[in-house]
Amino acid sequence: MITKTPKKKRQQKQGMLDNVMRQFNHAADIIGLNANIRKILEVTNNELVVHFPVRMDNGEVEVFTGYRVQHNNALGPYKGGLRYHPTVDIDAARALAMWMTWKTSLAGLPYGGAKGGIQLLPSKYSQSELERITRRFTYALGDNIGPELDIPAPDVNTNPQVMAWILDTYMSTKSPNERSKNMHVVTGKPLGVGGSEGRDRATGFGVFLNIKFWAENKKVDLKGKKFIVQGFGNVGYWTAYFLEKEGAILTAVQDAFGSVYNEDGISVEKLLEYSQANKGSILGFADAQAIENKDFFGLDCDICVPAALGNQITAENASSIKAYLIAEGANGPTDVEAEKILLKKGIDIIPDILCNSGGVIGSYYEWLQNRNGEIWHLEEVMEKLEKKLRGSFSRVLKTSKERGVDMRSAAFIIAIERLEQAYEQRGIFP
Repeated sequence: MITKTPKKKRQQKQGMLDNVMRQFNHAADIIGLNANIRKILEVTNNELVVHFPVRMDNGEVEVFTGYRVQHNNALGPYKGGLRYHPTVDIDAARALAMWMTWKTSLAGLPYGGAKGGIQLLPSKYSQSELERITRRFTYALGDNIGPELDIPAPDVNTNPQVMAWILDTYMSTKSPNERSKNMHVVTGKPLGVGGSEGRDRATGFGVFLNIKFWAENKKVDLKGKKFIVQGFGNVGYWTAYFLEKEGAILTAVQDAFGSVYNEDGISVEKLLEYSQANKGSILGFADAQAIENKDFFGLDCDICVPAALGNQITAENASSIKAYLIAEGANGPTDVEAEKILLKKGIDIIPDILCNSGGVIGSYYEWLQNRNGEIWHLEEVMEKLEKKLRGSFSRVLKTSKERGVDMRSAAFIIAIERLEQAYEQRGIFP
């Protein structure tokens, strides 16, 4: 029996891949990218789709579909997250893998780009079922991942515990004398099994830092500025945490369950405590009122942080946005048509491949520590992260001004030119 993907769902999934290709082609046209190198960069190197059986708690067997797309490794091993979500499919993985290539290149890391995951809704499964699913997926991926080949990390609906299961499963497939050499097969691990101090907050801290650098450049004081956050997971929470410490005021949050609003401000810590006690949902939080999801992006605020999934800001809702800065905590939250509307309105956008790159930079530091048998203190990690991100932000701003382009185009130009240089200097085998 052949099932057809509903038209609306199919369009949304194609949209993300279409977005990244349009962004790439736009930047490639500006720099006059070598036509042969363009051919290489617009396709993925490897695409793995695995179907694997897992026994559920009730004794029944369920077959899952997992994906790993490796886009490019000209600059180093593939690097990218694994997400557990119903929207995971081959097109989504392709788009996200491409964004990872540009992100690692822009950050100046010795990595390429990959992405993957499993098509499932984690809330439907018990902890023990998720462990078996994760371990079986890792076994199915086999030697297609590895500490010097392809290094997964947490993403949507995955966390340090999931990374620990992957690590343990992967190491178990190696001979005893090889196991300790594979600690860096994944990053974002718990501290007890080789994780790094600061990795938990690296992405959100990076989003915050980019907002801070933007504010410094614009001579804007963040104190008293109102901000809204879509997604209250790891990225959304830490971004809000650091912005609140800077004196900014959180006025609205949206998550998978709904949206809440309080124009006088929402305590980040109180909201976190409530959501943790309420199965991850922010709905029903006493110090804020529930609002319609469709009204979220149109709220009166200074800064908007989309930190959930892709394709959230579209041509349909872009014109209602009142924020003068959008800081992309998620990957691909703004589609191409929406961006045109926002730029025309004079709204600044800190693009995803710059804004949320703190996560992969933090992962790189964890990978280095594992590789070299070192343990860095939190202060050292945060200091290195800030220095690295400040450099990236400054380069993007400089390129933006020199080329007369928006920040996303500038970020893509820097990323693509680094890859172009690598191919020109290395040549193409044979």
